Amino acid sequence: MAGDIRLIVQGDDFGMCHAVNVGTMEAFREGILTQASTMAACPWFTEAAALARESGIPLGVHQTLTCEWDFLRWRPLTDGPSLVGDDGTFLRTVDAARASITHDDSVRELSAQVAKFAAEGLSIDYLDVHMGQSAQESAYDEVSNAAGKPFIYGPVESRRFASIVTLSDREADGKKAWMLDHIAGLTPGVHLLVTHCAAAHPELAAMTSPGTYTYRWAEEYRLSDQEIVTDPEVRKAIEERGIELVSMRNAFTD
Repeated sequence: MAGDIRLIVQGDDFGMCHAVNVGTMEAFREGILTQASTMAACPWFTEAAALARESGIPLGVHQTLTCEWDFLRWRPLTDGPSLVGDDGTFLRTVDAARASITHDDSVRELSAQVAKFAAEGLSIDYLDVHMGQSAQESAYDEVSNAAGKPFIYGPVESRRFASIVTLSDREADGKKAWMLDHIAGLTPGVHLLVTHCAAAHPELAAMTSPGTYTYRWAEEYRLSDQEIVTDPEVRKAIEERGIELVSMRNAFTD
């Protein structure tokens, strides 16, 4: 029955770069994207904030303690020494961050990221984490509790979802078929689909070196995600099943 199945389609990394901002807005306005996880420490956050005010896209804080790219580097908003490498930017991997970052430095930084949304006049609906793994789990819990917003990947909150699945790291030639199968198999409840959308701008290919672990995440996965979430056949499949597209703002309301 219509309304029994609810689907959140989330775009990660909003604010990371201009290409991601453009793609996220297109996916929200013309596709099935319903919310954006937004990076306050990144260089294009100010543009993302302006676009969010204009469009009303529901936002979450994409809590950021790492920076994985070779050539697109960003710094913390705070001065905690355990947060950075020799170049003064965030560490590149979750493992490196876990080994280095202290709880106190994490809480100060993540709190500053939340505060930056308020400074831009933006409200937030949830918190999650960049690169999909918690570098400081206790810090995420503390900051989300202080903000009064759910940390959607936390051990309690994540159990509210019938499924949490990432679209991005699948082969492009099979991604649409996978997506249609996923839609066909959704059961009653709230489902979260995580995507990484971006417009086809040259900066994507210039973010990192070919052959690195993150290389496919720079351009390949984002452009194929963009194609899927704006595909009319995908939207039609959602409509034909009576699936309700929602965000964290209204996903768990009656």
